[in-house]
Amino acid sequence: MNLQTLCQDFNPSKFVVHNCLLLFTTFFALRRDNYINWSYWNVFLPLWIWKLLVILGAVSGSIVWWQNPHYRLEGEAYIQYKSMLISLALHLILLMFELLVCDKLETGRHLWILVFIPLIFISIVSIAVCIWAVKHDRSFELELFCAVNILQFIFLALKLDGFISWTWEVVFVPLWIIMCLSLVGVLYTIIFAGILLRTPEVNAQQRRSSFNSALGYTFLVIPILIFQVLLTNRLDGEISINYITVVSPLFVSFFTLILMSFNAKGCNRWWFGIRKDFCQFLLGTCPLLQEYGNIAYSIEDPNMDNNSASIEMQPTREKRLKKCDLLKPVVPITSIDMPD
Repeated sequence: MNLQTLCQDFNPSKFVVHNCLLLFTTFFALRRDNYINWSYWNVFLPLWIWKLLVILGAVSGSIVWWQNPHYRLEGEAYIQYKSMLISLALHLILLMFELLVCDKLETGRHLWILVFIPLIFISIVSIAVCIWAVKHDRSFELELFCAVNILQFIFLALKLDGFISWTWEVVFVPLWIIMCLSLVGVLYTIIFAGILLRTPEVNAQQRRSSFNSALGYTFLVIPILIFQVLLTNRLDGEISINYITVVSPLFVSFFTLILMSFNAKGCNRWWFGIRKDFCQFLLGTCPLLQEYGNIAYSIEDPNMDNNSASIEMQPTREKRLKKCDLLKPVVPITSIDMPD
C-alpha cells in the first residue's frame, strides 16, 4: 500500500462533482415518486454545494493570484488561472439555469423555453471553450457535454411547453445518436484491449491500463443507455415503474465515474490557490499522512516454516556484514623494525 501512488492521479474536482450528481439524482427520483416531501430547493442541495465549492475555490485562487505576483511566473500559471475563470463563468450560468428550474418546479410561473435559455447559451459558448481547451491541452468534459447536446436542450424545452407533440422517443433522438457513437467507442476500446492482451511485446502496465479503460467505459456507457430506454418508456407510458427504478442504472455509471476520478489527471492547481497537485498538498498539510505514505507494507505467508525463513535471512545477514566491513575505516599497514 502506498498512499502517494493512490492519490497522485486523484482528481478532487471530478470526485466532488460526481458525488453531488449521485446525491441529486437520488433525491430527485425520490421526490418524483413522493417518497420524500422536500421542497425542490432542498432536493437541489447537492448542486448548491457543488456550485458553492466552485465559487469559493475560484475566489480563493484569485486572492492568491493577485496578492502574490511572482506566482504568475510558475510554468503554465496564466493558462491554468484563465481556465479556472472560464470554468467559473460556465458554472455561474449553469447555476442560473438550476435556480430557474427550481423556481419553475415550485411555482410554475415561467415557460420552459425561458428556463433553458442559460443552458442553450452555455452550449453555444462551450463550442468556443472546447476549441480553446484543445489548443491549450486542457480538459473539457462539461463543455463537451453541453456543446453536443444543444439540440437536445431545445427539443426538451419545446416538448415540456407543449409546442411539439412528438413522443419522447423522438424527442431523445439527439441522445440516441450520441449513445450510438459512444457504443462504437466502447467497442473500439474493448477490441483494442483484447489486442493488447494477446500481444507479447506490450508490457503489463499498458495491458492493465487498456483493460481498465475498456472496463470503465463499458460500465459507464451501458447503464446510461439502459437508463435512457427506461426513461423513454416511462414518459411515454409504455411501462409503469417508479423513477427510482428508472435512475438505478445511473448509480452504476456514477460509481464508475467516482472510481475513475482516482485515476484522472489534469486538475487545475489554482482552485483554492493550492498551486500544486492535490496529493502533494494533502501530504504537505497532514504530516501524519506523509509519514504513512513513506511506509511500505508486505504480507508474509503464514504457512512458511522457520527453516525457509532462516535461509532467506542468511543472505540478508551476509549483506549486512559486508556493509559493515565496507563502513570500517581503512588503516594503513605500518611495520616497526625492532633493533637487534
